[in-house]
Amino acid sequence: MSSPTAQQRTERLLNLVIALLSTRRWLSKEQIRTAVPQYAAGESSEAFDRMFERDKEELRELGVPLVTGSDSAWFSDEIGYRIDREAYALPEISFTAAELAVLGLASRVWQQASLAGPAARALVKLKALGVETDEGSLIGVEPRVRTSEPAFEPLYAAARDRAPVSFTYATARTGQVAQRLVEPWVITSWHGRWYLVGHDRDRDDTRVFRLDRVTGTVRRIGEAGMFDVPDGVDARALVSGMASEGPARTTRVRLAPGAGQGLRLRAGAAGGNDVVTVPFHDVAEVAETVAGLGPDAVVEEPDDVREAVVERLRGALAAHRGTTS
Repeated sequence: MSSPTAQQRTERLLNLVIALLSTRRWLSKEQIRTAVPQYAAGESSEAFDRMFERDKEELRELGVPLVTGSDSAWFSDEIGYRIDREAYALPEISFTAAELAVLGLASRVWQQASLAGPAARALVKLKALGVETDEGSLIGVEPRVRTSEPAFEPLYAAARDRAPVSFTYATARTGQVAQRLVEPWVITSWHGRWYLVGHDRDRDDTRVFRLDRVTGTVRRIGEAGMFDVPDGVDARALVSGMASEGPARTTRVRLAPGAGQGLRLRAGAAGGNDVVTVPFHDVAEVAETVAGLGPDAVVEEPDDVREAVVERLRGALAAHRGTTS
């Protein structure tokens, strides 16, 4: 039998951490073996024991506080395992405004409602064993993504698996909808929007697609691994070049003290300046960013940006009234 690769070992360790964090109870070795896919696929109990002992030591060397104990005050002979959550949690950390802006973007790729496949299967197996799970404990361990664009998750998965897809897409200039056959390379964020960079098969060219213009259902039209991403693809440069078409404009926004760090950085404003001049190319994009700050941001000019912000705030109010009526 061939030895596991570094990637396989890392995935096994991550699944072990997820299993140990997913419940507040002590997990027995057999429960762990059932929950972690790589253990369950083992050839024998002896092979599992050797692998588990190595993994325990590696986690402890990595600083993961793996502890042993038992839920029973009467029967302490069956050892259980779990991770000490207080010791595992990060201490209080302070960040600069620039660091907070970067973390704000990164958090959008770390907060998805659904767990990835192997971790989700581990939780299902634990539940089948009667173990009460606590998925909230896994925030920060399992990569998650939450976005407003329905196309994000299937396109992200297709880019990860290198599987071609088809979808309908509304063009920016005319709004006309057309079918696209695409090899998805990279998904990236730029100025508050998500974009897909890939190869358009019909046009035989590299194209950029804004995810909120993808309509209908994203469908895979081939198997995983059907194409390779070219070396040296600069997705951010391609996206910024596309999104910057047309003359640049500015909007003046009044911010509450300490609010709107992303807009401040975008404007290159000093920390104490609460009226910032923000460059933009897309009215809808900057309006959504400002509207997301609620009462902490007021557009002073131009009129079209202010009206776009007001329109979004009225829509949010109407939606709220509709859910509470």
